[in-house]
Amino acid sequence: MTEPLIGVSTYLESSARWGVWDLPAALLPAGYPRLVQAGGGLAAMLPPDEPDAAARVVARLDGLVIAGGPDVEPGRYGAEREPRTGPPAEERDTWELALIAAALESGKPLLGICRGMQLLNVALGGTLVQHLEGHTEAAGAFGAHPVKPVPGTRYAAIVAEETDVPTYHHQAVDRLGRGLVVAAHAADGTVEAVELPGEPWVLGVQWHPEMGQDSRVMAALVAAAARSAS
Repeated sequence: MTEPLIGVSTYLESSARWGVWDLPAALLPAGYPRLVQAGGGLAAMLPPDEPDAAARVVARLDGLVIAGGPDVEPGRYGAEREPRTGPPAEERDTWELALIAAALESGKPLLGICRGMQLLNVALGGTLVQHLEGHTEAAGAFGAHPVKPVPGTRYAAIVAEETDVPTYHHQAVDRLGRGLVVAAHAADGTVEAVELPGEPWVLGVQWHPEMGQDSRVMAALVAAAARSAS
């Protein structure tokens, strides 16, 4: 069987260095494609494009991952910017919201990681907490904390036990978006996973599975993509 093609959204940076070069770049930490590969899929990078291209892009994919990254612009969920909210990433917000809408419309399996989970919530009309403490080890360093699944959810069927997960975030889900249910919590009550029950396969996780060794969530996305493509 042909491996499902999984698209992963990318960062868009005004300056990135490699070799002798310092240039604008669409880039992705290597953990993302490696996680897709470990889960049994083929990875394709999806740099920001015009939003009207999103449906055509998603039509060529078997599944979609919205990657982590900068804070979502608060205006997207009707809030004023708070002092500790990061600078806007308008091109990513616009493009990734269009990708999410196209995936939901077409029924393509969708996984949101960290920012991706937050953006999924916003796309469905939810809001975010703009700052919370205790979920970032230090600037540029991933931490870890336990996450407990909610029984009966899709996530609990994938990972039944409480697990320690790699984490780096200072924002989180506040009001849930339309149709979403909470699928996991941190010990302090922070929402750590959300999902749409039933079909299509839609899951968001607040942590960074690409920075760990557990590929079960990605393998579940790839399996759903294989079923959807068959």
